[in-house]
Amino acid sequence: MVGVGVGEGDGMGGLSELEPSLGALPSPGGVTFRVWAPASKGAELLLEDPERVLSMQREPGGYFAATVHRLAAGARYRYRLDGASIFPDPASRHQPEGAHGPSQVVDPTKYRWRSTRSASANWNEAIIYELHLGTFSPQGGFEGACRKLPYLAELGVNTIELMPVAQCPGRWNWGYDPASFFAPSNAYGTPDELRCLVDEAHRLGLSVIHDVVYNHFGPDGAYLPAFSPYTLTSRHHTPWGQALDFDGPHSHGVRRFCLENALMWLKEYQFDGLRLDATFAIVDEGPSHLLAELSAAVAELEGPPRLLIAEDPRNLRNMVLPLEQGGFGLGAVWADDFHHQLRVRFAGDDRGYFKDFSGSSAQIARTLCGNWFYSGHHSKHDGGPRGTGAGDLPVCRFVYCIQNHDQIGNQPDGARLHHQIPVAAYRAASALLLFAPQIPMLFMGQEWAAGSPFLFFTDHQGELAEAVSEGRRKEFEDFDFGDEVLDPQDPEAFRRSVLDWDELEGEHHAAILRMYRDLLALRRSLSGKAEVQEVQAAGLSLRRGNHLMLIAFEGDAQLSVPSGVKAIWSSEDRSYAADPLPPVVDTATVSFGRAAALLLELDE
Repeated sequence: MVGVGVGEGDGMGGLSELEPSLGALPSPGGVTFRVWAPASKGAELLLEDPERVLSMQREPGGYFAATVHRLAAGARYRYRLDGASIFPDPASRHQPEGAHGPSQVVDPTKYRWRSTRSASANWNEAIIYELHLGTFSPQGGFEGACRKLPYLAELGVNTIELMPVAQCPGRWNWGYDPASFFAPSNAYGTPDELRCLVDEAHRLGLSVIHDVVYNHFGPDGAYLPAFSPYTLTSRHHTPWGQALDFDGPHSHGVRRFCLENALMWLKEYQFDGLRLDATFAIVDEGPSHLLAELSAAVAELEGPPRLLIAEDPRNLRNMVLPLEQGGFGLGAVWADDFHHQLRVRFAGDDRGYFKDFSGSSAQIARTLCGNWFYSGHHSKHDGGPRGTGAGDLPVCRFVYCIQNHDQIGNQPDGARLHHQIPVAAYRAASALLLFAPQIPMLFMGQEWAAGSPFLFFTDHQGELAEAVSEGRRKEFEDFDFGDEVLDPQDPEAFRRSVLDWDELEGEHHAAILRMYRDLLALRRSLSGKAEVQEVQAAGLSLRRGNHLMLIAFEGDAQLSVPSGVKAIWSSEDRSYAADPLPPVVDTATVSFGRAAALLLELDE
């Protein structure tokens, strides 16, 4: 096993390996409770039903532990520090009454798994579908999502990415205000209902990735800082305040907390991978970066390889370079430049970071061939050089999208791309996304051009609620949206974001869904890295193996084609477009009347 990087004298004796040690851990003889409280002189375990108070024993590294014999799963408990402050367990596996309520003992071995992860899973061919558990289904939560899994399997995606499921305060939240990192949100269901969701996905051949947050704590209900003054550091800062302390002299406890958390999701819930939120804000200047240590620990897990995906706008190739080459060893990274180029081209965005992109055909082609656009040259938005070269790296290390939760939520009204551009252009953008060799990611509902927005929503109370509302307004100052920003505390922000599945009865939405299903089926026949064949102001053509896709970003585009080709698919097909305007194929050129995509098959 991989040991946790700790300072001298900060170890945990026989617990130095990354085996589960935090929280309430059942065993045949009872339950062992352990918490990190290095500044406390004493800690007590407060059990409910019947009420009992037990002293906890101090262990090396500032930990306190107690073993209770003949105690079963379901027992509720809290901790008391120094005879005064009472808190739930920061490593609680379940908070049945919410973030501030008592913690509950959970035995992960009681669930009987019916399916196993596929040993033949090929991350090179991943097609990701990102969803929010509270708004994906009418019922919401783990059970509601489980009912929709057959739909996703039939759609043609093979990987589900769940936005964070860890306990947050309130009735609804995006999930990036984490309180109890180890506990699935009680707003979505029980831990075993989450296991059932993963289990059923595996039965249907779907992999499941969980979005985790290790760059900050939520503003309400996150109790680890109350247990340890060494949780946060003033040496590093993030957009959300002080950073978690991963490199200070007492940082072993925070490192262990996050590493154990990651491994818990992968082992106790059998997730197939993790998406790591805002890795640019995981600041670690120590000898071994937390991300590298996490990659090494995950690589040692039994079974098929797990996928670790970074969300990082810095365009750093070392994120996905192997550990032996000095990289962090992550499997993939969100490459937002592709999204930004297409939004600028089709929607005309020019605020904030979008001012760094022209959306020209040449820039889009350069992005596709280089995996991202910025590879070290000057960024107006950043005020200096951005990125490193990545064109030589495998395309399967880069995740592309034309929509995701952030980019939709970054619109003041939660508007999706298809709400802001002509439907023909949306079909063309979708075709380019699914033809590009990089890993494509869909955001829930984009496959039928869902009418619902995806707004930013929270359910905080009191002064925090007011601060969140004000912070949301300030967030858009650079975008000059002003009063268009909807208050995330308004319950309508959540309700309007729930997908309306009845839309699929309408022909417009059904037509887009047919197109996505066909494109996903076509994708399985594609091979090879994309080669740019032609770039014009109005469009470009890309070749993958014996397939050539022509993309017109606007009307009046004329793209050349080689002889002996056969048109096999068009975004202007009658089954997709109510008013089709098919490209006209001549002996040497294709003429487009509007934005569209045409797929050609070349002679072998």
